[in-house]
Amino acid sequence: MTGARGRSGRFLHSPGPIGDLLGQLEARTGVQRLYLATGSVAFLGLYLMFGYGASLICNIIGFVYPAYVSIKAIESSSKEDDTLWLTYWVVYGVFSVAEFFSDLFLYWFPFYYVGKCLFLVWCMAPVPWNGSLIIYHSFIRPCFLKHHQTVDYMMGDIGAKALDAASVVTREGNSGPPVVRVFPAQGREQLGFITSK
Repeated sequence: MTGARGRSGRFLHSPGPIGDLLGQLEARTGVQRLYLATGSVAFLGLYLMFGYGASLICNIIGFVYPAYVSIKAIESSSKEDDTLWLTYWVVYGVFSVAEFFSDLFLYWFPFYYVGKCLFLVWCMAPVPWNGSLIIYHSFIRPCFLKHHQTVDYMMGDIGAKALDAASVVTREGNSGPPVVRVFPAQGREQLGFITSK
């Protein structure tokens, strides 16, 4: 227990957005960082279980911090953090698509949003057993390596068909839009086409 308390204490006192915010709150209130963090996590957990808008809070947790750290990774010279956060976004994307199709059923499970938040935090955690790395290397990468040539072929075929359709629309569009002409001498309308040459 003391090992976990020591690690959490080091994390809460380390420089960064969370440590800096907790430091400011500790200076203003006089309450220790550990108690502030524990209270915040307990409040968030209870809110996710019983509060309104749990889906929004959960999506903010899964998006805002990873987006911030991803921007920092892009601006850094190291490639390792880029790979780590790209892996997170791939897993997040696959999870979001799977959740879209299963949300109708999963929504009814008690504490679903608590589980989702824990899953997303596990996927972004800076630990050796990071969830996004495990999921990517165990499931997504093998599936990708098995099917990527078929998907590439289909995407190329769809791209060629889209280009053909665009050229047909462009050719037909060059004949001009239909316009209504009114001939004042005869007092009747006539449908005509303006051709561009």
